[in-house]
Amino acid sequence: MQNKILVIDDNQDVIKALKLLFLLNDIDCDGATSPEQGLDMLNNQAYDLVIQDMNFTQDTTSGAEGQALYQAIRSLNPDLPIILLTAWANLETAVALIKDGAADYLEKPWREEKLLKSVTQLLEIYRLEKAQFQQQTQARNRANKLAEHYDLAGLIYADPAMLNLLEIATQVAHSDAPVLITGPNGAGKEKIAEVIVANSAYHSKAFIKVNAGALPADLIEAELFGVVGGAYTGATKSRIGRFEAADGGTLFLDEIGNLPLSGQQKLLRVLQTGEFEPVGSSQTKKVNVRVLSATNVNLTTAIAQGTFREDLYYRLNMIELKLPALMERPEDIIPLANHFIEDNKQLSSGAVNALKRHTWPGNVRELQNVIGRAQLLAKSDLIEATDLGLKTKPANSAANTELSAQDIQSALSSHRGNVTHAAKSLGLSRQAMYRRMDKFGIAR
Repeated sequence: MQNKILVIDDNQDVIKALKLLFLLNDIDCDGATSPEQGLDMLNNQAYDLVIQDMNFTQDTTSGAEGQALYQAIRSLNPDLPIILLTAWANLETAVALIKDGAADYLEKPWREEKLLKSVTQLLEIYRLEKAQFQQQTQARNRANKLAEHYDLAGLIYADPAMLNLLEIATQVAHSDAPVLITGPNGAGKEKIAEVIVANSAYHSKAFIKVNAGALPADLIEAELFGVVGGAYTGATKSRIGRFEAADGGTLFLDEIGNLPLSGQQKLLRVLQTGEFEPVGSSQTKKVNVRVLSATNVNLTTAIAQGTFREDLYYRLNMIELKLPALMERPEDIIPLANHFIEDNKQLSSGAVNALKRHTWPGNVRELQNVIGRAQLLAKSDLIEATDLGLKTKPANSAANTELSAQDIQSALSSHRGNVTHAAKSLGLSRQAMYRRMDKFGIAR
């Protein structure tokens, strides 16, 4: 879609000159000769940028009319870029309006190259910001719809990566298909399993959780399938196994990638037939169990190494949900931190910045522990950065370090291309971020 500019200036020659300049550069341009006409046009049409004069009444040079027009435009559209144009240079006025958010301030007669460069850059920034706003609005609408139609089991999230995952999780929840949840330790795989169960046909039935990787090799059968009293030394009485306890409901097998091969073989049989025999019994039992599993192990690699059965992998992995690490969903960090805070305490701005800069190798579990520790150490209701005990490098800034192309790329990657968030993480303004992107040839 072609960009559209509105020029508000009482001099028709100025409007004509600018229309011609922008026409030659494939930019549509309208003109208004008074503040009233300009505001009326802004009320009735969509524009991507405004160039406005600062003085309209003859022999007026104070810039007061321009300031009033600027504020009126701001009230209509707070995000619309505005370039101030005047024949009467007034540094104090320029500084005040630039601080208030004006995009640029140029004197008449203008240099076409400089004006065109400013306009082109601002239009691109505005286009990106509008696209980001639209994406955020769409994400909010999707999140609201998800919350209205599904039980999210108290899960706290804000990041688009989690929204995508939850939409898939709730979609497959009503099926009987086995689901494999993959992701690093402490990222919240069990919570995703809870969401699936909460929205399944088994939500009111048994939900049995077992850490498959922690089961001793010689007790795997007894734990999963039960044992008859006297079957072996120490088995003084009969007890049912996890599969029988979950009959009619859901069994969640956590850390399935660490299950020994002997246990994998026995697990495969019950998944294929629904049948098993308790240890010490010749009686076959049959159960109807929906199986969810989770692992932090790369099972494809484990299969290649011979430590995980390929047939079991395909039996467990009809649907795979890949849970990102916390550092890959940075917008979840502060909402989760606030969720873990108790006793009416709050995070200081320094603590918020420290939490955002940390890489979270221990994921959500580490964040919960950090917040719990900070609450104990905080000397007031305000949790400071020092209370967190994080070994975090100070934020980069133009004042204390020379940023490299890799620094810029890493920040953009961490924030999935969101320039505003990436700039904040580096201690830069958005404009400074764009300048560095241009310097290193990084595409906007």
